[in-house]
Amino acid sequence: MSDTSGTYRRRRPLRRVLVAVLGTLGLTAAAATIAVPSANASAPTPPSGWTQVFLDDFNGPAGSGVNTANWLYDTGTSYPGGAANWGTGEVETMTNSTSNVSLDGNGNLRITPLRDSSGRWTSGRIETQRTDFQPPSGGKLRVEARLQMPNVTGTAAEGYWPAFWMLGAPFRGNYQNWPGVGELDIMENVQGLNKVWATMHCGTNPGGPCNETSGIGNSVACPNTTCQSGFHTYAMEWDRSVSPEAIRFYVDGVNYHTVTAGQMDATTWANATNHGFFVILNVAMGGGFPDAFGGGLDADTQPGHPMVVDYVQVLQAGGGGSTTPPPSGNRDAYSAIQAESYDSQSGVVTETTSDTGGGQDIGYLADGDWALYKGVNFGSTAATQFFARVASGAASGVSGLVEVRLDSRTSTPVGSFALANTGGWQTWKTVPANISAVTGTHDVYLTFSSGQPSDFVNVNWFDFGH
Repeated sequence: MSDTSGTYRRRRPLRRVLVAVLGTLGLTAAAATIAVPSANASAPTPPSGWTQVFLDDFNGPAGSGVNTANWLYDTGTSYPGGAANWGTGEVETMTNSTSNVSLDGNGNLRITPLRDSSGRWTSGRIETQRTDFQPPSGGKLRVEARLQMPNVTGTAAEGYWPAFWMLGAPFRGNYQNWPGVGELDIMENVQGLNKVWATMHCGTNPGGPCNETSGIGNSVACPNTTCQSGFHTYAMEWDRSVSPEAIRFYVDGVNYHTVTAGQMDATTWANATNHGFFVILNVAMGGGFPDAFGGGLDADTQPGHPMVVDYVQVLQAGGGGSTTPPPSGNRDAYSAIQAESYDSQSGVVTETTSDTGGGQDIGYLADGDWALYKGVNFGSTAATQFFARVASGAASGVSGLVEVRLDSRTSTPVGSFALANTGGWQTWKTVPANISAVTGTHDVYLTFSSGQPSDFVNVNWFDFGH
């Protein structure tokens, strides 16, 4: 998104994961000696130097749903306004029914595909509420799950497509910017084959530096026991302590696939990685990936075989800096607040800026997008002005409002300004706006609204004045 010509940037359609279908099937894992523990093992204690930042051990009464403080349910056959059939051609309807998604009472989550008497399939898909999983600057992120794939093989497994994966945070609420915002597939499987696939998706579709829709992927047989007959630990480590930056994929400690920043241009890598991610667990039925390995659902496909997940955890390590935002109350309203330092967001992408001082800006901003900055201290003397450093390469006739809201993104704006094309996506200007008097400490939301669906603004920084 680093175009400075003023040309309109089209949002890309969503089509997820027709993964690494050709040329990646020959790798055989080195023999592993890791024993497979019991079905209800607890998440391991983080190794020295690592900090646990998320854990769900799926403890709870049998037949109960997931903890909605950690997870949200995806339901239906698409995201709102997103591509049909989840963009992949799968045929099931996702539900929040405990028939499809439930705890088993023994410390496991079960996602179970079912078929009714009319031949209609249902299944489950959940994703983390949090969208901020990324390594600290100069550090590492590890995302892992211990799970058993649906224990079904042969013709009875035709069309099964379990997955444990991640999507870039800017996808949430947008649903049209795949694959540019990045996707990391930690575990995928189809047709009950004794293989695990790992893939990174990025860039443009079709083609591009990540060879979409296949992505940059590889596969390997599960060590010791088959993927279907036992529990295995599937993990991704994203390493910002090395150059080029690397993303490594593991099964039971075996590193069988690595993607580095050196495999693509800097802009593609930045657009795919310079933001947080959220985690997804699902079992799809049918679709493009199963079709590539002998076809999808038919009369032989057997419903009722769950993916069983023991735990999901996220760890962080090291780093000369931190992506953790300042604690509440530690942002000064009257000093420049870098736009990329948000605490949470929807529809936002970070990118390298050519503006004076360098660093990053946030972009791909369009109607409905927002960014949150917690703990902005306005002091006891009321702020009455808002300033933002902005740029736009929006097409003729495309404009929108940059709005400031306090403590809730649905509260009435305390101020706003309108913006149209400034001459290019890196042609910067500082725009002032009057705001209602503000004192004290508040969470500040920048929200973006427009009568058109197109991107209309980039933001580098903002601050306030008296």
